Amino acid sequence: MENRNFVNLNVNPCKMCMPLGAALAFKGIKKSILMLHGSQGCSTYMRRYISTHYDEPMDIASSSLTEKGTVYGGEENLTQGLKNVIKLYDPEVIGVATTCLAGTIGEDINRLVKEYIAKEDIEDISIIPVETPGYESSQFDGYYVTVKKIIDQFAAAEEKTEKINIIAGNLTPADIRRIKSLMELFGLEYNLIPDISVTFDAPYDNDFEKLPPGGSKLEDIKEAGGARATIEFGKLVTEELSPGKLLEEKFDVPLYCLPLPIGLDSTDQFINLLVELSGSKPGEKLQAARGRMLDGMIDSHKYNGQGRAAIFGNPEVVYAVTKLCLENGITPALIATGSQSEKLKQLLKQEDEFKEEESTILDDTDFEKIREMANGLNVNLLLGHSKGNFITEKDGIPLVRVGFPIHDRVGAQRKVYVGYKGSINFLDRITNKLLANKYGTYREDMFDEFYPRKERG
Repeated sequence: MENRNFVNLNVNPCKMCMPLGAALAFKGIKKSILMLHGSQGCSTYMRRYISTHYDEPMDIASSSLTEKGTVYGGEENLTQGLKNVIKLYDPEVIGVATTCLAGTIGEDINRLVKEYIAKEDIEDISIIPVETPGYESSQFDGYYVTVKKIIDQFAAAEEKTEKINIIAGNLTPADIRRIKSLMELFGLEYNLIPDISVTFDAPYDNDFEKLPPGGSKLEDIKEAGGARATIEFGKLVTEELSPGKLLEEKFDVPLYCLPLPIGLDSTDQFINLLVELSGSKPGEKLQAARGRMLDGMIDSHKYNGQGRAAIFGNPEVVYAVTKLCLENGITPALIATGSQSEKLKQLLKQEDEFKEEESTILDDTDFEKIREMANGLNVNLLLGHSKGNFITEKDGIPLVRVGFPIHDRVGAQRKVYVGYKGSINFLDRITNKLLANKYGTYREDMFDEFYPRKERG
């Protein structure tokens, strides 16, 4: 794996900052709102990215640190901001995450929040401080740091239940709804943490609510310590960041760590686990869906062999999409993530179809390097989020959008990638992009082959 240290200059990084991951996590908690301890621009940047991806309003409060707070400390800004948030939003949960500025000046966010709670005698609102300095890592790590902190603060084991905890990061609201339907199909009760299925994709309503309905209930999170098992869709999540590992170590809840259920093998792993946990066999509809996926894979395989893909995004999505490509004959010529992820190469080496000599793997990388490598490796397909669209504009390599953020198309929140049906629909989009590129360029390619440009003058 080619590593590029974070102290080096990254041009257009292939990642977003750590507190953005915190914003995504807190949005999945019922009646919660995030306050960023830092400059006003940070919250504006994150609201823009999140709102354009999900097409939903996104409020993020800010302590609005200025030069004075930077020099003398931001306690005054933070306490006044918390008072305003409580007055305006009446939340049940307030997340307080740090930014680059707060991290640089060394603000003790845990102490400041603890002192504010004691001084104001706060009892009916949970305020959760999370250290997420933007320069330290990426939104991928920020998400799991936050989820782990939420679970650590609330989970208890006062009573054993038959529920299954599900930690389902890196999925769309529609994906979350599909996961829920599969759990219900097997008759399994669950605690899904965080739950963005409604908060980021709410039905239209004439009455605007500052804090939308939906999200994981605090009482459900409290039950997590007494659950029968935890399913964590996070093969690339380190043990240090894993919420499921915390529940296993603290409450002895068995942990099942799975890849995102995208593609045949990964979906099979999830379904087989549900069979084991429920004691039930897959019904006819589920078996038919698997059969249709197999049929669709056969239909498209003869076209996919021409695909040479550059796959980029957060590590978990990159791993899942790479596996889908390997199953269907598409060469993952370039596999890239902006996060530091030593586990990515280790996991890919375990895949039977993976050929190390045919793939270049980059972590802690940026789009300058991705573009350079994509052109050098004769890539004809991009699989990733909208930040890579400039490569299409400059070099003509088509992009199939997946992951976060997607801000130059609508409907990202409604896309389904998981399960047999979601996976084959995603594969169809990939194959059709290869076909469109082939039929859109083959005449020019043939002309260049028989009448080389250098001979045409």
